[in-house]
Amino acid sequence: MISNTLATGIQGIQDGMYGMENAARKIARAGIDGPQGSADSGNSLIEPIVDLKLYERSVQASAQVVKTADETLGTLLDIMI
Repeated sequence: MISNTLATGIQGIQDGMYGMENAARKIARAGIDGPQGSADSGNSLIEPIVDLKLYERSVQASAQVVKTADETLGTLLDIMI
């Protein structure tokens, strides 16, 4: 059960990091591909910036899952020994 929780947490971290990379790539490209100084250039940044923040929170939550599972496993080992 703990190993499944750890695996889920690690998978969440990996997925979040992948999403953050994609969002950061979109933000970087907006400065290169988008028309500078136009009203549309600011709008093209909104979604990837929001995505970046959402993926950041996802990684933080998944890291907390891993931390809690690790602490639980440590407690169980301490009890058994």
